[in-house]
Amino acid sequence: MPAKSQAQQKAAGAALAAKRGDAKKSDLKGASKSMERSMSEKDLEDMASTKQKGKPKHVSP
Repeated sequence: MPAKSQAQQKAAGAALAAKRGDAKKSDLKGASKSMERSMSEKDLEDMASTKQKGKPKHVSP
């Protein structure tokens, strides 16, 4: 599932790093914290690998 915005892609990257142990889980905030808990490593990898070009910075809910 590709990211819909640059912010979502960055949050997925942070969550993926924490899930893999490259970053501290305690450093996560907001969306990345819930993504780390609720998504699989494969899903996070798919979202984090989305290209940012052409994506808006943020998407309204």
